[in-house]
Amino acid sequence: MQIALNSMPLEHIETEALAVIAYQADDPEQGLARPTTRRLDEATGGWLTDLYRSGELTGKANETLVLHRPPNLRAKRLVIVGGGKRERFGGMELRRAAGALARALRSRSIAQVALALEGSSAEVVAAAEGLILGDYEPDRYKTEKKNGKPLAEATLVVPSVDGEQQAALERARVVAETQNWVRDLVAEPANRMTPTLLAERAREMAAQFGLECDVLDSARMQQLGMGALLGVAQGSAEPPVLIVLRYQPQAAGEGRPHLGLIGKAVTFDSGGISLKPAENMDKMKYDMAGGAAVIGAMRVFAQLKPAIAVTALVPAVENMPGGRAQRPGDVVKTLSGKTVEVLNTDAEGRLIMADAMTYAQRSGCTHLVDAATLTGAIVVALGHVNAGAFGNDQALLDRVLAAARTAGEKLWPMPLDDEYKELLKSVVADMSNVGNRWAGAITAAMFLKEFADPLPWVHLDIAGTAWLEDSKPYLAKGPTGIPLRTLVQLVLEWR
Repeated sequence: MQIALNSMPLEHIETEALAVIAYQADDPEQGLARPTTRRLDEATGGWLTDLYRSGELTGKANETLVLHRPPNLRAKRLVIVGGGKRERFGGMELRRAAGALARALRSRSIAQVALALEGSSAEVVAAAEGLILGDYEPDRYKTEKKNGKPLAEATLVVPSVDGEQQAALERARVVAETQNWVRDLVAEPANRMTPTLLAERAREMAAQFGLECDVLDSARMQQLGMGALLGVAQGSAEPPVLIVLRYQPQAAGEGRPHLGLIGKAVTFDSGGISLKPAENMDKMKYDMAGGAAVIGAMRVFAQLKPAIAVTALVPAVENMPGGRAQRPGDVVKTLSGKTVEVLNTDAEGRLIMADAMTYAQRSGCTHLVDAATLTGAIVVALGHVNAGAFGNDQALLDRVLAAARTAGEKLWPMPLDDEYKELLKSVVADMSNVGNRWAGAITAAMFLKEFADPLPWVHLDIAGTAWLEDSKPYLAKGPTGIPLRTLVQLVLEWR
């Protein structure tokens, strides 16, 4: 999609569709409170006011109304997108409204749109991201595309264009296009996205954008002593890898922060010997969503040049029940030297991440943030609305939560009290990889904490939000690309 800024008067814009935001209200004056919407109401002789009074226009969030041949406008269509309640309308709501606009136009194969904004850089970012993300469909392998045609051209119309807005638009374009790139990775079936193939994608991206990329193979990991990671992989014919991507700013120096991003990448998770139920097992190709988001974040950093050093570590494996698969009751020795009794082979993500986190510490990282589709328990706790956020450092956790709010991704802080560690006690090893049935997401985070300490660390359990079970007006069913925008916001704001 080509996307640009324009300050031309709305009445003079020639486009297939001119779009505005209207608020949900009983009173037309309140519903048309945005200056751009009032202006178009006046230009069309009170057309929008009449629609409010008739009940055809409500302004409900993400509702779209397409009007043909609007009077006194050069646009072929006028599209009114509901923004919901005015007092609740912010960046997240605008992003969703823009996504709903993109999907409504795509379903009608309308290839060109101009969206009227009030002019702030924050609105430019939210609208651009929403349009690009809403226009995505995970239909690569469909021979017949039945979801309309993608948008070819989008214009954000603002009162005046300045350098700050142009920079905001470029940033939004890079982030949103990368989020769709991440969604493509997650949507790939497991036969087309093995650990080896994921490493190849990472190498290609690193070469394209000038990042350093190192891929540790089984022999290298065996030499280092990554027993937890290798134990998970040993039941599969597909070899594991540890993908390491490095971004170094020009001003890097001694004593400056060095963020380590760790992303779980189980390219297919059968559960191993602790086999998952057959129902929905096909979706377990998405168990590498955290790793894909981390790789995507590095793609953004290479282009937007943040001020701090970032190293991404993505342990990539298949978890399969082959003849060499590890068994419940096996004991593995991690890179840190700690031993783990594997009571459940379906609790594999924390094992591969443990070795990656230790490697991150040895690589000089000063802070750690991880993203993982780690537990079904977080879905029980938070559903498909919020991802869970855990941490051992309140300052870093607050930074991540603030970044998520700005980025429009929902996180909810979860407890990590010391008492939960008691649930991971093992008779034969330093710890077990699971507790009992209670507090499963918390005990999983507590396990990771053992390998993050003493560094400041935040864990994002995205199991409930990385895959959208049903399509929304603003987003296609399937991979979401979460938490890419949160990671990007966190790093770009870090000073």
